[in-house]
Amino acid sequence: MKNRYLSTRIMAIMMAAAMVVSAAPAAFAAERADSETIKEDNQPAADADADAQDSADADKTADAEGTKTEYPLTITTYDYDGNEIETTYEKAPEKVLAVYQGSIETMLKLGLEDRLVATAGLDNEVPDDLKEAFSKTNYLDEFTPSLETVTMLEPDMILSWSSLFSDKNLGNVTDWIDKGCNTYYNTNTRPDGDRTLENEFTDILNLGKIFDVQDKAQAIVDDAKAVIDKTLTATADVEEKPSVMVLEPLGEDITNYGAKSLGGDMVTQLGATLANPDASTVGKEDIIAANPDVIFVVYMPYAGDDPETVKNDQLAVIQDDEALQSLDAVKNGRVYPIMLSEMESKHLQKDYIQTLILTD
Repeated sequence: MKNRYLSTRIMAIMMAAAMVVSAAPAAFAAERADSETIKEDNQPAADADADAQDSADADKTADAEGTKTEYPLTITTYDYDGNEIETTYEKAPEKVLAVYQGSIETMLKLGLEDRLVATAGLDNEVPDDLKEAFSKTNYLDEFTPSLETVTMLEPDMILSWSSLFSDKNLGNVTDWIDKGCNTYYNTNTRPDGDRTLENEFTDILNLGKIFDVQDKAQAIVDDAKAVIDKTLTATADVEEKPSVMVLEPLGEDITNYGAKSLGGDMVTQLGATLANPDASTVGKEDIIAANPDVIFVVYMPYAGDDPETVKNDQLAVIQDDEALQSLDAVKNGRVYPIMLSEMESKHLQKDYIQTLILTD
């Protein structure tokens, strides 16, 4: 029993930190904070400047000595409809527009804040170790910049999500490429594509090549894989692998992250099974029929929300429903919260994972 509990606990930790679910940007938030509030909330601590400078200096030294990109560089990405296209980079982009949480944080984690002409679309604060870098960026008033705003910025690259590359938002992928501005979007947001952890790794490594910071990108991926390997080793002797459901209550509906989601991919990579791998939405009767050993409940507090209230409200949908009291996960206390913003970050927070592993 102890080993089985440990396996589910470590899986909760891993998924909370590493499961990029790749849902579309949360465009239906009831109320978002204005840009000034977001900038204020993301100010670094007073003593962060010196540490950030030391880190930046070390990164520059490592980049100078590491694997170098040879230009011109050809990278495969996708158009709005999900068709493969090739883009060519004659040099590392210098005026990048990064839109939405994961895109911004990835650029900052790679030390590329000086390449950002503007940022937009934060639902939550960036991690503390990235706030100094974020404070140097031009955060826009528009959550999703209009085509007119983007055109005025004159970017040479746009990094975002597939759903935002429409004529009414950022503009069409092929139109931008024709104008000499390359685009790249999160592979896990490709229409009708499978969502996998390997896609996330590929995106990070591709950005490392594009910006000639390959060693830094490889280190992020290697750290993530090392944590996954550690988890697999810790649970290798567990004979009975747990069945899992990842659920997000949304009003009358409950989203189920199945086999084609990154959450589902993470579950299976860690040796567990998906209790309902095929459904995208489920009802109470479906959850009862699946009777998973472990349930992860997704929640998302926006700026101005109390995170604990949002988390507890989401958990209560599962934990307090009389119809679901017979579930093994409920009876055995194996219902875990996962904050959506933690799942959306492309770079996996090694320190965050290690802290949680030591906490129970």
